[in-house]
Amino acid sequence: MRRAALAASTMVLLMVWLTGCAASGAPAGQVAPNRTAPQLPYEVGVRTFVVDAGSSRPLPVTVWYPAQGSQVAGGRFPVVLYSHGLASLPELHSGLTARWAAAGFVVAAPAYPHTRRGAAHFSRADVRNQPADGWRVIRHLIRLDRRTGDDLAGHLDMQHVAAAGHSAGGITTAGMFTSGHPARLRAGIVIAGGGMAGSFAGPSAPMLFVHGTADSVVPLSVGRAAYRRTPGPAYFLSLLGQGHGEYLVPGRPGFAQVLGTTTDFLRWTLYGDQDAARRLPTRALLPNITTFETRPAR
Repeated sequence: MRRAALAASTMVLLMVWLTGCAASGAPAGQVAPNRTAPQLPYEVGVRTFVVDAGSSRPLPVTVWYPAQGSQVAGGRFPVVLYSHGLASLPELHSGLTARWAAAGFVVAAPAYPHTRRGAAHFSRADVRNQPADGWRVIRHLIRLDRRTGDDLAGHLDMQHVAAAGHSAGGITTAGMFTSGHPARLRAGIVIAGGGMAGSFAGPSAPMLFVHGTADSVVPLSVGRAAYRRTPGPAYFLSLLGQGHGEYLVPGRPGFAQVLGTTTDFLRWTLYGDQDAARRLPTRALLPNITTFETRPAR
């Protein structure tokens, strides 16, 4: 099993297009019991494995995790399932995923069989099958946490899971919130995406939407429609005048606001950190770059 240290400041080249495709108090919602999220950044490790290698839909998975030297850091960490967009790959999103791991989360990102870059049989329509793939990864992680001798065993808090994704990965994320979904899935982050049939049902969960107002691939109206459909508390971070994801590249305008908002949203929903909840509007706002709005649970 190969693994290597990954600096939290890793710069990434992110594919930012689909090929063809507040209150001052803590908000309400289904969140973890109150505790404080880690305050100091961890080192970050990375490893890969394949889920269901012998099946018709093998899933290579990249995992970023809090590390101390060459070991997994002590403690149990909430898990984030991250989904890439069309013709993309997990490693192209490490600008966010590595920083989330440094903040105290284990981030698992599958490379989907028919929508990843270089797929032998590329198919946009296969996005509808990806929510089930995401659940396969979560079930694999539940087993891995109990596997004697695995470095991650005992470090995965599988009762506190979030799903997040960009573009088609955001649509995949929405599709994981269907009727009857396990309560362990406590929050979602939809970046430059929208809903799919049957999404935003089941146990109520907070949802954060991130969208560029000039997105020509997935129009802003698609994200806004999904935001209005969610039954739980919802949050919408707009990147003014920006397109389909340039704000996900470290150093670009709006990246600091996206990183700060998504990280504190995860701290609140997965750790129950009420200070992080109160920080959300402050983290999100930068004049002439972003706007931020909230909608309470229905």
